[in-house]
Amino acid sequence: MQQITHAQSSFKWLKMLLVGIVLLIDFYLVVLMYLQGEYLFAMLTLVILTSGIYIFSSQKVYAWRYVYPGIMGMAIFILFPLIATIAIAFTNYSGTNQLAFERALTVLQDQRYFAGDKYDFKLYPQENNQWKLSLENKNTGQFFVSDNIQFSDHNVAVHEQEQAPTGEVAPLRIITQNRTALQHMVVSLPTGNEVTMSSLRQFSEQKARYSYDDSLQDLRNNETGKVYRPNYDTGFFQEIDDQGNWLSETLEPGFTVTIGFANFLKIFTDAGIQKPFVQIFIWTVVFSALTVVFTVILGTVLACLVQWEPLKGKGIYRLLLILPYAVPSFISILVFKGLFNQSFGEINLILNHLFGINPQWFNDPLLAKSMILIVNTWLGYPYMMILAMGLLKAIPQDLYEASAMDGASTWQNFSKITFPLLLKPLTPLMIASFAFNFNNFVLIQLLTNGRPDMIGTTTPAGYTDLLVSYTYRIAFEGSGSQDFGLAAAIATIIFLLVGGLAMLNLKATKFKLD
Repeated sequence: MQQITHAQSSFKWLKMLLVGIVLLIDFYLVVLMYLQGEYLFAMLTLVILTSGIYIFSSQKVYAWRYVYPGIMGMAIFILFPLIATIAIAFTNYSGTNQLAFERALTVLQDQRYFAGDKYDFKLYPQENNQWKLSLENKNTGQFFVSDNIQFSDHNVAVHEQEQAPTGEVAPLRIITQNRTALQHMVVSLPTGNEVTMSSLRQFSEQKARYSYDDSLQDLRNNETGKVYRPNYDTGFFQEIDDQGNWLSETLEPGFTVTIGFANFLKIFTDAGIQKPFVQIFIWTVVFSALTVVFTVILGTVLACLVQWEPLKGKGIYRLLLILPYAVPSFISILVFKGLFNQSFGEINLILNHLFGINPQWFNDPLLAKSMILIVNTWLGYPYMMILAMGLLKAIPQDLYEASAMDGASTWQNFSKITFPLLLKPLTPLMIASFAFNFNNFVLIQLLTNGRPDMIGTTTPAGYTDLLVSYTYRIAFEGSGSQDFGLAAAIATIIFLLVGGLAMLNLKATKFKLD
């Protein structure tokens, strides 16, 4: 009994030791991320690891061990990206403003420029794969020679000699092959100055381009004498005059600053963004709504046809009509892109042969939108057809028998019985389809890439862009300055819209949010 108690005590102390070690690692990672300016990642790491340690080390919350992985998965892959996107929407985060202030300052302080005398250098091969480095100052005629060195040496000292070493000189090919190693080599002169490789034939002294005065927050260019100060409105170190007034010159990289609702206001106040945003928003709603309407109508009609009793070979027809759903969508989209090719596509060849027309599918905004609706209807109708086929089985046949006795036509059966009874259970699925097509990025990216482009916009935008593809182009296709903050603001608006659709879907399916 005493041995069991001793073993339990030993296990308890071992468990506490392991928990302490993991906590120390946790806090170390959190502090490291915090010092690097990654505040969100620091908070996420702190919450996940600390809560995990508590749950798996305490018997009081034993039951939570079974749901913890799922909850943390949702936190990492759903909540965190959402929170990070919303946080970015309130900053100036962009292609030129990606770093925290401390990191941007460090990058600027690490910049060097070549100053002082330049020294021509030569390498002389020695035994055992070693070399002698010779530097010559053309202005003074001085020679500086090292002892035997290897390319892996990072710090090399040289001493003055009256003349250069004699013997074979390494060809330019050797210098080129070992250029990376030579660039990392720091050569100390007898005067105490240090020189580094500045070209394939020269070493020069490097000095820090900028020096920072922490008390004044001034960044001085040691080469030109210009003074810069951080502008927290724009997120750049900006040049100032002797009176401290802002001048036009700024330094890159910039740093990230909080700008409040500026990105959201820009969407509705900047004419170069407002106009394409409104047009793209309207087109996104129209595209999603028409896609749902066309796919539901076509899917329902085809479902009724393949369920028609007198029709022979229904199984073959069902198989053929479902095939577009079985083929990966990106393959179908690329096939249609070839079919609609304006010069060699089969669709234009047929239209030209029959009617003498050659539509510019990818250049005309209206035709491009029509093409997208045609392709998306083709991709989406099998899903609606499969759903309608299943729902048709649930409609009581007594209704059709009663309508036949009253002399109802086929159209009256469809419009008064079939479609109304299908519409109610299809409503939540139609809302979900609308939300899916609201963010149908793959279709736009592969088929038109948002083109044809709009003219006179501040951001890259096209007539066939949806909000999601417009956001992508702002974030990754900006002309030299990807505006991630603005893209995040639009993504936040999309989230609110799609979230509203999800709430509507829940209401339509009569689920309660308790």
